[in-house]
Amino acid sequence: MVTGDRLQNQRKPSEMGREDFIAVFGHVYEKSPCVVEQAWDRGLAITEDTPEGLRLALAAIVEEAGPELQLRLLRTHPDLAGKLGVGDVLTAKSRSEQAGAGLDQCTNDEYAEFQSLNQCYTKQFGFPFILAVRGRNRQQVLENFRSRIDNDCGDEFAEALRQVHRIAWLRLQEIEFYD
Repeated sequence: MVTGDRLQNQRKPSEMGREDFIAVFGHVYEKSPCVVEQAWDRGLAITEDTPEGLRLALAAIVEEAGPELQLRLLRTHPDLAGKLGVGDVLTAKSRSEQAGAGLDQCTNDEYAEFQSLNQCYTKQFGFPFILAVRGRNRQQVLENFRSRIDNDCGDEFAEALRQVHRIAWLRLQEIEFYD
């Protein structure tokens, strides 16, 4: 059930059926419900009935997936300030998060810089720039983008995964867990 901007879960994750679990938590990793599907398929213990416990279980699945599957996960993320108004490129969650950082209000110069950075970054690393933008403004996002574009591939891959996990954690915190 949705209350305000929060999703209210009426049952503990370990007590949920597969379909309900995926319906409640499937959005946590961007366009990757397979992460929560695998968590449910492995079996959930009472330690996963808290946001922190579930975060650790989901993160472990991603970390154990290996670089090829991790790269696919990274590639599900949209460009920042890229196509905010175009079709269904963004999930509702991504659209809201990017708008919250003001990325839907870029000046023409900022938009052009985002486009240039997105293109250079994706060409250099093979996946889009990923940053948990919640709590940041577009200047902070641009500064972070500028500083990370010079990272080496291994460091940036690891940082992108950290950001994916941060985004998932922020999304998990929006769900009211059953007490």
